[in-house]
Amino acid sequence: MDPYLAANQALWDTWTPYHVTSQFYNVAEFKAGRDQLHPITLAGPGDVHGKSLLHLQCHFGLDTLSWARRGATVTGVDFSQEAIEAARALATEVHLPATFVHSNLYDLPQHLTGQFDVVFTSHGVLGWLPDLAGWAQVIAHFLKPGGIFYIVEVHPFALLFDERRNDAELRLREPYFRGPEPLREEEQGSYAAPDAPMRSVSYSWLHRLADILGSLLRAGLRLTSFEEYPFMAWAFFPWMERRADGMWQLPSGKGDIPLMFSLRAIKPEEDAVHRGEKHA
Repeated sequence: MDPYLAANQALWDTWTPYHVTSQFYNVAEFKAGRDQLHPITLAGPGDVHGKSLLHLQCHFGLDTLSWARRGATVTGVDFSQEAIEAARALATEVHLPATFVHSNLYDLPQHLTGQFDVVFTSHGVLGWLPDLAGWAQVIAHFLKPGGIFYIVEVHPFALLFDERRNDAELRLREPYFRGPEPLREEEQGSYAAPDAPMRSVSYSWLHRLADILGSLLRAGLRLTSFEEYPFMAWAFFPWMERRADGMWQLPSGKGDIPLMFSLRAIKPEEDAVHRGEKHA
């Protein structure tokens, strides 16, 4: 395995026990029936009752199991063994049927068979992936013809700014057209458990919108919607304000920048693809 991915995998194994008990994820409220899924997330796949859904980079399965509550037949995948074990334990505790697979995303075709009506991923996933072409190929591989891919994710533009500043100023830290080398980050604890007694070192990659959109198009998917939002799912900057719907936004007067995006794509029906080839 790539040494950067191996280091990240070990880090997520260490993070998981702290995340399961963190206020950030609030597992107790999930067990009590709280819906994890924001309306923007729900709108992408639509009604999933009776459909098969593959959740990539599922961590310990809160969103995966939220889709199960809505009637989907769910499979969650993560590269952290600790996260997958925690997801299986949670599914058993809340009596929800779910399959959880331990696999690096790029190796998933070696560990999972079949195709799905929906492939889903969200919130803080792409930065952990060095190769978006390979990511898109995995998505296309597991989608049924006519199936839906949906992602809700932090906007690449927001990631260029220094999130460590506490002075409520937007200051660029990284160039948009950056090379392939990962960013090395060191922090106390983790994003979800900052008081955890550990020093975390992680590696992440910045991707342009063109990389995200282009990889999916080159994998044969067809984009059906793309939206940008001036809010996001967590307080990326420590001085953000929480909205009534649980999302986070910049304080008034700090300007509006794109903080989150959603993207929906479909895998064309095979016969439609063949018709297109004949008339090309």
